[in-house]
Amino acid sequence: MTDPAFEPLRRHPIPALRLEFQEYRHRVTGARHVHLTAEDPHNAFLVAFLTVPQDSTGVAHILEHTALCGSQRYPVRDPFFMMIRRSLHTFMNAFTSSDWTAYPFASQNKKDFNNLLDVYLDAAFFPLLDERDFAQEGHRLEFARPDDPASDLVFKGVVFNEMKGALSSPVQRLAQELQRRLFPTTTYHHNSGGDPEVIPNLTYAQLKAFHARHYHPSNAIFLTYGDIPAAEHQARFETQVLHRFQALKLDLAIPPERRYTAPLVDLTHYPSDGGQDPRDQTHIVLGWLLGPITDPLATLRARLLSDVLLDNSSSPLRHALETSKLGAAPSPLCGFDTATREATFVCGLEGSDPERAEAVEASILDVLRQVADQGVPQDAVDAALHQMELSEREITGDGFPYGLRLLMEALTPAIHGGDPITALDSDPLLEQLRVESRAADFIPNLARRLLLDNPHRVRLTMAPDPALAGKQAAAERERLAAIRATLTDADQARIVARARTLTERQQRQDDPELLPRVGLADVPPELKIAQGVDRPVGILPATWYAQGTNGMVYLQAILDLPALEPDELDVLPLFCACLTEVGSAGRGYRTTQARQAAVTGGLSARVNVRGGVDDVHQVRGVLVVAGKALARHQAALSDLLWETLTRARFDELPRLRELVAQMRAHREEAITDHGHLLALAAASSTLSPVAALNHRWDGLQGLRHLKALDDGLDEAETLAAFAARLERLRDRLQSMPRQLLVVSEAERQDALAETLAARWHNEPAAAAAEPFGLTAPEAQPPRQGFAINTQVNFCAKAYPTVAPNHPDAPALHVLGDFLRNGYLHRAIREQGGAYGGGAGYHPDSGAFRFYSYRDPRLADTLADFDRALDWLHTHDHPARALEEAVLGVIGAIDKPGSPAGEAISAFFGALFDRTPEQRRAYRRRVLKVTLADLQRAATIWLQPEQSRCAVLSDARTLAEQADLVIATI
Repeated sequence: MTDPAFEPLRRHPIPALRLEFQEYRHRVTGARHVHLTAEDPHNAFLVAFLTVPQDSTGVAHILEHTALCGSQRYPVRDPFFMMIRRSLHTFMNAFTSSDWTAYPFASQNKKDFNNLLDVYLDAAFFPLLDERDFAQEGHRLEFARPDDPASDLVFKGVVFNEMKGALSSPVQRLAQELQRRLFPTTTYHHNSGGDPEVIPNLTYAQLKAFHARHYHPSNAIFLTYGDIPAAEHQARFETQVLHRFQALKLDLAIPPERRYTAPLVDLTHYPSDGGQDPRDQTHIVLGWLLGPITDPLATLRARLLSDVLLDNSSSPLRHALETSKLGAAPSPLCGFDTATREATFVCGLEGSDPERAEAVEASILDVLRQVADQGVPQDAVDAALHQMELSEREITGDGFPYGLRLLMEALTPAIHGGDPITALDSDPLLEQLRVESRAADFIPNLARRLLLDNPHRVRLTMAPDPALAGKQAAAERERLAAIRATLTDADQARIVARARTLTERQQRQDDPELLPRVGLADVPPELKIAQGVDRPVGILPATWYAQGTNGMVYLQAILDLPALEPDELDVLPLFCACLTEVGSAGRGYRTTQARQAAVTGGLSARVNVRGGVDDVHQVRGVLVVAGKALARHQAALSDLLWETLTRARFDELPRLRELVAQMRAHREEAITDHGHLLALAAASSTLSPVAALNHRWDGLQGLRHLKALDDGLDEAETLAAFAARLERLRDRLQSMPRQLLVVSEAERQDALAETLAARWHNEPAAAAAEPFGLTAPEAQPPRQGFAINTQVNFCAKAYPTVAPNHPDAPALHVLGDFLRNGYLHRAIREQGGAYGGGAGYHPDSGAFRFYSYRDPRLADTLADFDRALDWLHTHDHPARALEEAVLGVIGAIDKPGSPAGEAISAFFGALFDRTPEQRRAYRRRVLKVTLADLQRAATIWLQPEQSRCAVLSDARTLAEQADLVIATI
């Protein structure tokens, strides 16, 4: 059944995904609707527009923010964030890509879904676009003290600071600089997110004109997924939006890029710490422009070539990059990318030097010529095809709803006039590729045509410049000084008045009842938790979950950790990182990597350490070695997992050296993307053993240890000693008690049991061992600062509180949402200009934590954390504010995962005493939290003298904070 306003175009069943593709067109405006109908109540929606900025003012990005600040039907100042707390959504966001803008959400509750649909439709098509919201979200001029014209003039704005933070990441800066050179004439030449040096050039009038031109139904595509019929969606599209529009002839299509006739070579720079040695800090990459992504078969061929070259350490190009003496690690940009209308392929090195650029380019081209001349083993091609099949088969959804993932995959070709079916139903194309790839010259011909004989190639070298940050800051000061020199008294008065008007708007309390809502009455009565069955494999304990995994098998081996010496504890995360990357069962690491790619979806190793539900100082830890595979490879998965666990090789010393260098490079480049998490880890590190371990392993303390290790491994004796530490730990863990976790479809489990029994039947008896434990955290200064290369700050403050089973834990959990909703969002984001901020209870460490992300402020933000608690106690709070906070916590608790992910979560929850009974009881306690509980818990547990602060910022800003102890990284 179809709404009469829409014309049905085609229907196409996709059995591999258990859904039907349906496509429609709106008869009047030409708006497109793609619906993926599935027996899944987890419905998803997005509306997207082709957006093609012609400069780097960030107009598309700032419009995405501003459109969510009120609309005709919902004239409140902040409907997006208000709906976050009035909803049971499983996902809400908005995205600006380089050539499209999308507004997606998902929900399991139909009432909630339709509420969100109404708000999203009105926001996209009928936003108020208030000039004050443009100033808040985009950019504005203000005095440092807004009411004092004698104070410094500054730029402010959420997107302005967001992009300062984004471009503080060398990798993001590299990606932008490379794209600018690969696309010299089209929209991709510009930074769609916005360049902070250019963002202040954007005018309010330009923003409104961009919306009028791009946010029209004739330029829109609606995508939906789930069990709500297409006709129901279309009826709302028509009544809420489309009946108000006529067709508009638009010419926004992105033309083919003008092709280079010869490769381009260029050099650029990124800001670096003046105290850092610039050697081995340069990025060198080669990028190629390929063909249009609207040709699905050509796109799959290019992807196959990329995977054959780069997929794993046995792949020829990745092997050459990993073992190269010209740099520390393969560039994180390596790979095939379809985010632009014409695809790109990139490879290169990080941790190099500018004078090595020619040698890096030569080494890459040598590998490509070798592939073109000699080909690659057919097994490598088959393994790459296997990985492509597996990625299409697996049902994901643990971090991003599965339905939305499918919609995003369909969006990329659809927005450019391609066929979205081929992005979803790739089996016929994969079968054609299998046939084509049997030809010995298939991969060689692709390597020649797409890469070696393709002159549209860029070699970009990005070197550190310790003076660049200072130059950028000086240029911004000079620009502001020049503006200030032109200001009359009347101009200054207008700036003060605009700041006052914006503050008044930010302080205004809109009527939330103008928005739709769900309430606690709409919350499901019980939490759904996957149920497992105990079924030993021989004498080995095993837990089995029957889940709809679409032909996938998930297998995990879990070992109890013994008591560990400090040296063993430090090496354990490195052991996990290396375990599945080295050889096993007598094979070299390249042969093992090739075997993994041929028969599995990957192996991984990790350690889980959690505090007790009654006492966070009582900890338990396990080592987990995990893998997944298509069901036809279940026996091979079992063998590989067992061999990895019992017969891993740590005697290939050059491989260990490469892995540590890669770990360091990846950790260092991720600092500015995860700055708030690193600040939270540092602030919490003295509050409980688990929090201390997080800082020691995954935080800045862990990075400091990793850098020291990496600096010493060029000495042969040190490298051999490191390998010996890994071997000793491997041997020690062999005798620890172990068990298996198996997740698959029910009908496959008998065969799986026979397969596992054949390999895991003669497990050694577990030896008695002292149980794993952690010592009390070491004392640290209560206020620490860490200097990094950044134009913005990351602030955190933490308090020791209680374990999950304590009566106050649910109140503290709700308190985080309550403070964010009612105070922190306004103070830190809207008024302070940070990209994000909030607070929350962390049950594993028993800590309550505040944070900010990409924040232009430091001391004022730390003060706002304290003022939030004053606000809690001194202001009146409506009942709905508590209900919204409780709703947010319940939504997070109830958020679904993938079929396999829900089983794995249930198993490990029970392993650490988060049993279904405990989790459901905790949820019931959350639903009973009162405002008095929040105030009482805050009074008892959030005592100023118990707090700990940590800040990541640049060295100059930290030096201005007299009360911070500066720690080294």
